[in-house]
Amino acid sequence: MKKKIYCLVVLFVGLGQLCHSQSVGIQYDRSLPQAKYAAQQIEESLLEKGYTLKEDKAEYKLKLVVDSLKFASEAYNIAPVGKSITITGGDETGLIYGSLSLVEEVRNGVPLAKIKASNEIPNYPFRAIKFDLPWDTYRHSYSLDQHIETCRDINYWREFLDMMVANRFNALTLWNLHPYTYMIKAKNYPEATPFNDDELKEWQDLHHAIFKMAKERGIDTYLIPFNIFVSPEFAKAHNVAMDNLEHHFFVEGDTSEIIKQYTRESVMQVLQEYPDLTGFGLTLGEGMGGMTPQQREEWMKETIIEGMRMANRKSKLVHRIPFSSTTGSLGITSVETEQLTRKSIEEEGKLDFLEGPVWADLKYNWSHAHSTPKLVKVHGGKLYDTYFKPEPQTYKVTWTARNEDFFCLRWGVPDFVRAHIATNNQSYVGGYFIGSETYIPAKDYFTKIDGPVDWKYAFERQWLFYKLWGRLLYNPETPDAFFRQEFVRRYGKKASPLLEAYALASTTPLRLASSYDFTWDFTLYSEGFMALDNKIKRVEYISVDRQINQPPTDPNYMSVLDYVTTQIAGGTFEAGKVTPPVLAGMLEQDCKKALKLVKGIKVADDNSLMYEVADVKAWANLGMYFSEKLKGAVALQIYRMRGGEENKQNAVKHLENSLKYWDEVIAITEPIYNEMPLVHYSEQRGNTKEEIDQLRFHWVNLRPEVAKDIEIAKSATVISMKSH
Repeated sequence: MKKKIYCLVVLFVGLGQLCHSQSVGIQYDRSLPQAKYAAQQIEESLLEKGYTLKEDKAEYKLKLVVDSLKFASEAYNIAPVGKSITITGGDETGLIYGSLSLVEEVRNGVPLAKIKASNEIPNYPFRAIKFDLPWDTYRHSYSLDQHIETCRDINYWREFLDMMVANRFNALTLWNLHPYTYMIKAKNYPEATPFNDDELKEWQDLHHAIFKMAKERGIDTYLIPFNIFVSPEFAKAHNVAMDNLEHHFFVEGDTSEIIKQYTRESVMQVLQEYPDLTGFGLTLGEGMGGMTPQQREEWMKETIIEGMRMANRKSKLVHRIPFSSTTGSLGITSVETEQLTRKSIEEEGKLDFLEGPVWADLKYNWSHAHSTPKLVKVHGGKLYDTYFKPEPQTYKVTWTARNEDFFCLRWGVPDFVRAHIATNNQSYVGGYFIGSETYIPAKDYFTKIDGPVDWKYAFERQWLFYKLWGRLLYNPETPDAFFRQEFVRRYGKKASPLLEAYALASTTPLRLASSYDFTWDFTLYSEGFMALDNKIKRVEYISVDRQINQPPTDPNYMSVLDYVTTQIAGGTFEAGKVTPPVLAGMLEQDCKKALKLVKGIKVADDNSLMYEVADVKAWANLGMYFSEKLKGAVALQIYRMRGGEENKQNAVKHLENSLKYWDEVIAITEPIYNEMPLVHYSEQRGNTKEEIDQLRFHWVNLRPEVAKDIEIAKSATVISMKSH
């Protein structure tokens, strides 16, 4: 009877497959929520492929066990013997990973009889998602507020956490300015809570559900509040922090004793009321203007660290490395601040109520890790070697790989992620945070067409981004064939060229960010070829003149200005130097190849595949646009410095070509993508809905600015004649 029921289930899900003759029994420790989750995933995959499930006398037996003596934490081993397959995890999380590895094989059509022995060991112990919550956000913007409804839906978090564990991310870090009022009614300060009991319970149920589901999936959870903030209700009740009722992030720090008391008691109460929450994070900067680095560290000890001690339970800690060595919210790095911070972190790592190691976090290449895999800078500037020498014993360094560069177009360059890992695989490195601060991967506000697609949420559109970062952080040896197979599983064999096409075409934003120097979030938006214009303090299209004069990020790259100046002076170029002509050639070669790879892919009647192919085409045409723009920029600067009408005409010709490729991008994206509200616009240019409605991003809106590049070349004059 049971066999017939399972066959009926398969028919109902519409797979159109006949039931396999094999029945399968799964043995696992039902007292472990992680084992239960793992077994459920296996069961679903087997039912999809037509197997039946039997508790007794099954033809195949799957055994799920944990053995921490034989295997490392988060490692797994799959051992098939005859008609029995044993999946062993070094811990509960490893058991899930081993089970999901089997699930992948089954869904790729591999019969249980052909499952091969396999094992994996994690490369990094810490593989985190940085997730900025849309309530009490770091920045105030409709583009972030629009995600509130989605992020208050438990179903969203279930899907997001399923994605995380499938991709081997093991930590979810939740960031906002002041989380406590959404989670507790402070026992000694109930006036701080803006919600009535029913409203607060809804928020509490949401947080409990997130932490519980994460734990079931072997995912740690951290709250990372910014500092120093209190609720407006608390501020008004006690006449403190009255200059920051709207929660702007760069303000003077209010270190009133009552704020210290409220903060440490809130931390304690949160940890006590949410036993599934793993830990907290420290951020030393926001809301702490006017304080020295020493004062900021002391404030953290007296509030968050002390609150963690008072909770009377073990928890984990992220200590974000401060970026300011001054009393300003924005400062520069210094050796002295590094020495002070290292001392504090080492002391925290020895505290018996903290479960080590402490994760000491730095922003990799400031806000734009998707540039060069070389470490050029951190937030604030130069990184010295204080955190690495001598090698730390109580903490591990982690890198935040921020993405403020592409939100709409899908991205995936496997070798870029591998290069990141190869560059940062020292024994003192604990892992990575992956995420954004000006974008929340929740509501899909991009998709324009009415037809069906195979995603609901924004993060599902960027599945390749998360799969590449997550799986390669776990195991850098994961081959391209694994990711290629995922395209085939989703869309059939015709989609097999897509991985290579993405690997070629979506180098475009990496190369722009390597050639165009940046600092904080809005100083570059690679997807839109936009950057902060310091003169007018706005994010604007990168004109040909700005491209000429901007220095590169990667020291191996060369700016247009330096290249032309050196060329005219008769200088030589270092071997391997990426000059603008070399960069233009790289872009042209890779993007043409990407377009050729996707040319024959038929997308009729498959909107999801259509979007995948369209994004490759969009990146490739942006790359061709950039290539022609660089050629035009070189010719234009040569004309300005040396004259020659032919140089001027070459500049005009190449910039006209670049506009043609931009028009191709518009033709590809305008029918399928909405205009997009971005923090890059809304925070700096107005925050009313009416203003934002007029300031949404789309490539079509920038066309007049792209066309101006041609006029710049046509009206150029010779500014410097050099004899040669």
